[in-house]
Amino acid sequence: MSDHSPGKLFIGGEWAEPADGHYEIVDPATEEVVGLAPEASRAQVYEAAAAAKAAFPAWSRTRPEERAAILDRAADLIQRDFPAHAELARRESGATASTARGMQVGVGIARFRRYARGALEPVEEAVAPQINEAGPMGRAGVFGALAVRQPVGVVTCVTSYNNPWANPAGKIAPALAMGNTVVVKPAPQDPLSVLRMAAVLAEAGVPPGVVNVVTGSGAQAGEAAVDSPDVDMVSFTGSTAVGQRIAEVCGRGMKRQLMELGGKGAAVVLDDADLDLAVAGIGTTFSFYSGQICTAPTRVLVHRSRHDELTGRLAAYANALTVGDPADRATVVGPVISAAHRDRVEAYAELGRKEGARVVTGGARPAHLDRGFYVAPTLLTDCTPGMRVVREEIFGPVVVVVPFDDEEEGIALANDSDYGLIDYVWSGDVARAFRVARRLRAGGVGVNTVGRNMEAPFGGFKKSGVGRDVGSYALHAYSETQAIVWPG
Repeated sequence: MSDHSPGKLFIGGEWAEPADGHYEIVDPATEEVVGLAPEASRAQVYEAAAAAKAAFPAWSRTRPEERAAILDRAADLIQRDFPAHAELARRESGATASTARGMQVGVGIARFRRYARGALEPVEEAVAPQINEAGPMGRAGVFGALAVRQPVGVVTCVTSYNNPWANPAGKIAPALAMGNTVVVKPAPQDPLSVLRMAAVLAEAGVPPGVVNVVTGSGAQAGEAAVDSPDVDMVSFTGSTAVGQRIAEVCGRGMKRQLMELGGKGAAVVLDDADLDLAVAGIGTTFSFYSGQICTAPTRVLVHRSRHDELTGRLAAYANALTVGDPADRATVVGPVISAAHRDRVEAYAELGRKEGARVVTGGARPAHLDRGFYVAPTLLTDCTPGMRVVREEIFGPVVVVVPFDDEEEGIALANDSDYGLIDYVWSGDVARAFRVARRLRAGGVGVNTVGRNMEAPFGGFKKSGVGRDVGSYALHAYSETQAIVWPG
């Protein structure tokens, strides 16, 4: 496996001792220490940004074929040590073994492969020529124009804890493909996978300073990575509250932003829906990474005629799921990321009770597990649109159900949210589902599915974010557009 010094930062192509010591990374399933992560000082983060700035001119001028070859090599190297990477991801994030393999490391590899191809996509687009009459701007003529995408410069990538491989790869790979250099600040809970990714990139031939990784347990490292004067853009995945603070700093420095923030996905279940499909889709809130995913269909809006049948089926689905050790292949629901987050999710279930919701299933810790940060899949019914459990992102295995009487009310309830990341519509009439989907104020809508097309633009309306990425849209996100005009 690629050698990387455990407990060290990666700055300017070198492994550096952290100025502020180390902190422990804890396995959410066993509460055992997985390893020690470095605690970067503000000065070290600034040093990383300066290294990225120094590396930018040469890297931005490398041939696209060379950038593509490096990204492809990185994918090969991740694949080479796949089992070890998946094991580390499982231990530090608490994801089930299958999620760690397929959705974390597997998607990470796919993203490096995708942007190896992306590095070769054309960056120039012809604009239709324009005929100009003679005048104060010069002689008459036919003016040609070219729109050219240029790299932004130094990009700070602040990544989420729910996917320590796919989320960083989804930022680093397109940023590098476009010729940017990066400073990566991983989530404090599971940065060891990202340090390992830095080692892979170094082995793949990324020049010194092009990729830098700084970590820390508190806000200091992230704040420095955002406010460094050498940083041109911030790409952030995380909560809306933190995103708003980052956006304020970016605004002062006119830094570019890509913000993928919170969600409270509406699942609109119409009266003609196939409930087998709807339950399987909504049930992913329980079964996929314990609901710690911004795209989860957590807010179920169901036609009153199907309400009782749907809630009964959802409760049965939740109760049938195996909650336990993520290393066990039979486990479907693992722990949440930390004790603090478990307490927060439990507090929301209790808040729902106080607000008048009925806890149909879950709402307490699984009795058979005496350690680990587990939350039982939880279903709340008798919910009303004004309840905090209906309006706020819980980020755990909790589904709330609100009935509606007709399609117009269902659409209005779906749009009555601060968020707008991904919504869902279930209907037996696809034309009707599409009609409803077009009226939802969300960056994405799944029709009879929670599946994703990995070339489709991804991002949010309202407080769910700014900008779009995934597929070729990510290459646009990590670039500036320059116009070149000439007389014909």
